[in-house]
Amino acid sequence: MNPTPQPPSALRYDAAIVDLDGTMVDTLGDFEQALGAMLVELGAQPLPRAQVMLLVGKGSEHLVHSALPLAGLAGHDPADALARYFRHYALVNGLHSAVFPGVPEGLQALRDAGLRLACLTNKPLAFARALLEANGLAHHFEHIFGGDSFAAKKPDPLPVRETCRALGSVPERTLAIGDSRNDALAASGAGCAVALVGYGYNHGEPIEQVPADFHLDSLEDLAALLARAN
Repeated sequence: MNPTPQPPSALRYDAAIVDLDGTMVDTLGDFEQALGAMLVELGAQPLPRAQVMLLVGKGSEHLVHSALPLAGLAGHDPADALARYFRHYALVNGLHSAVFPGVPEGLQALRDAGLRLACLTNKPLAFARALLEANGLAHHFEHIFGGDSFAAKKPDPLPVRETCRALGSVPERTLAIGDSRNDALAASGAGCAVALVGYGYNHGEPIEQVPADFHLDSLEDLAALLARAN
């Protein structure tokens, strides 16, 4: 953990907003399988895993729209491709994924410190809820919001503000936890403190280059952070 020093009063939180893909669960395999199946169905070749990793994190629409030209399908109807992708993703959701080490312990540490929790992801809500339930994580959260829950997705701060409202917490007393610049931009734009994990998907950019209040090796590091805070 590499936290930026903060005065004690700045380290008191009432709630936390936690990202899903790349933060709690390694879902790259699910993305790779669903996207590859969609591309093969359209007569193209699957994209390499490393290339898929650079595309995830900004929502399903961005993933599919970005993949089509890379696969030589620039002229294909994006709406049709997205519908096919969703169909394939529903078949593999959670089958090629795993919870990152330290996640259950980190979530429990947040709850033990008295924080109210919400999961906010750009993944469609139905997929997000099913994934959290399948991995035994859903019970930690009072609210689960997806990329289709609000009028905008991260990096827009709107979903973070709305999640704070649902939690009954002001942004200044809410910690947002994610794995990418998208998460950091959304959180800081809403006025939340930002904690970033170093193992997720950040579109090829070293996470250390993204400004944040805390850079974590694991969500388990939150226990030590909160021991100083609350």
